[in-house]
Amino acid sequence: MAIKTDVLIIGGGPGGYVAAIKAGQLGKRVLLVDRDKLGGECLNYGCIPSKALIAAADDPRRRLDWREVVAWKDQMVGGFVKNVGVLVKGNKGEHIRGAALFTTARTAVVAKTDGSAETVEFEHAIIATGSEAVSVPGFAIDGADILGSKEALDLKTPPEALAVVGGGVIGLEIGTFFAKLGTKVTVVEFTDALLPVIEKDLVAPVSRHLSKLGVEVLLSSKAKSWARNGKRLELAVETPEGVKKIACDKILMAVGRAPRSKGLGLEKIGVELDKRGHVVVDTEMLSSVDNIYAIGDVVGQPYLAHKASREAVLAAQSLAGLPLEPRGQVPWAVFTDPEISWVGMTDAEAKAAGFATIVGKFPFAASGRAMAVRETDGFCKVVADKATHRILGAGFVGADASNLIGEACLAVSIGATLEQAARTIHPHPTLTETFAEACEGALGHPVHMLRVTREAPVFS
Repeated sequence: MAIKTDVLIIGGGPGGYVAAIKAGQLGKRVLLVDRDKLGGECLNYGCIPSKALIAAADDPRRRLDWREVVAWKDQMVGGFVKNVGVLVKGNKGEHIRGAALFTTARTAVVAKTDGSAETVEFEHAIIATGSEAVSVPGFAIDGADILGSKEALDLKTPPEALAVVGGGVIGLEIGTFFAKLGTKVTVVEFTDALLPVIEKDLVAPVSRHLSKLGVEVLLSSKAKSWARNGKRLELAVETPEGVKKIACDKILMAVGRAPRSKGLGLEKIGVELDKRGHVVVDTEMLSSVDNIYAIGDVVGQPYLAHKASREAVLAAQSLAGLPLEPRGQVPWAVFTDPEISWVGMTDAEAKAAGFATIVGKFPFAASGRAMAVRETDGFCKVVADKATHRILGAGFVGADASNLIGEACLAVSIGATLEQAARTIHPHPTLTETFAEACEGALGHPVHMLRVTREAPVFS
């Protein structure tokens, strides 16, 4: 006999499980199907474990038993996974471990991990299958020599030397914490800049710190091949100066991710995909099939957990018949050293959109709190519309940048002005003051920094 439910959700990550909770709260019967652990890539193999290991690498004691650190990380993640299950069940949702395949727009077959199968009949479905690491010809991830982020986070001992292919977020986050543990790290980046999608002034402090950690960075370079050389590996890299061979113990592939949309039967039921395999959706997260929704990485960039969670709420509200809400701006945070965060438009994006802009910056070096905790490398940056002073975007690079971005998220979301942010009293001494100071700077009257004016030269 078929299982009947109001909503079938495929994928139990930060999109899927949040959709299950929210739909349950809105009175819907929910069946959540995932082939792996609840919490998805983010909780089990990405965001949470990586931040735990980054924190451990920053521990001033530093003489930590790495096996114990990994065991602690695994225990912590296991607790979160259990709690996700409790939340889903507590909101009247059911969970099956297995792989779902659509047979029609209202039925699916679930191949359970115990070898049995179930037919599911549903009114609505939400696809929340996420993304997976991109494979590169000649560099297939084997978990032994060639690692993805998942395998790198499970290493029981830090390698003596690590080659990181890809100078984006994942490569730099993982490469940085291994460098802090004493690993010799080499980063190979195909483009001419690290973190190429981020503004260069925000990346500059990160580049400086990588150099201090002894990380070698090869820009405009391409990993060509690898081979075993005795007990070690040898990576051949094509650089602007010619081929360079790098001796290492492990190679981390961090060149990007792709949506998991294959093997679900989407083409059979008429769900439209773009050329990269993303499910095409509208502002309600509804696909080309009028009862099939999709959220998170599987619908496109940015591949971020909090984006998926917000889209989960929108999909659940839509299928419950509630009024449409805007998704809002998606902030991002990079847990390098120092951290980087941003929300809204960059100065270049704002100008491309037709805005005349004003920009304010406030350096951490002028912050009493930053001086007190010896974290002075960094700044806050604010971009605003010159005509209305509405804040279009803002960000931080420096200590605690990921925790500082919340106020800017609210400011951009509600269309706050520079004046409103500047006159909001911030506690002293804190790094949050840098946001108000940057707004003051954009208005032309900074308080704790001399205003720099560039007058036209006078010729005699």
